[in-house]
Amino acid sequence: MSADHTEPHAGLAEPRFDHTEPHAGRAEPRFDRTEAIAMLARYGDRSPEQVDEQLGSLELTWLIAEAEQAYGIQLDLDDHHLDAIRTVDDAVAALGAQLDARTAVAP
Repeated sequence: MSADHTEPHAGLAEPRFDHTEPHAGRAEPRFDRTEAIAMLARYGDRSPEQVDEQLGSLELTWLIAEAEQAYGIQLDLDDHHLDAIRTVDDAVAALGAQLDARTAVAP
C-alpha cells in the first residue's frame, strides 16, 4: 500500500484517500478492496494484514463513515443493504455501488 496520501498529526501519519477533487486527466478512482482494508486498518490501529474478512457492526459503521468522509458525500444504505454486508468484499460491492452512483458526473 502506498503512503502517498498522508497527513501528519502530532507526529503520526494516517493514510487518507481524498476523492473530493477531480484528478487531472484521470477518471475518479473506484472504491476498492485495498482502500476498504486501509480504512478498516485505522479502526483499532491495526496493520492491513490484521483486518479480518468478516465485518462486525462497529467496523461497518467505521468503514461507512470513513468512505463518506473520503468522498465528501453521505451514503444512503437501507437496512436490507446493511444486513447483507457481512464481509469486506460485501462492503466493497455495496459501498462501491453507492459511491459510483453518487460520484458519477453527468457529461
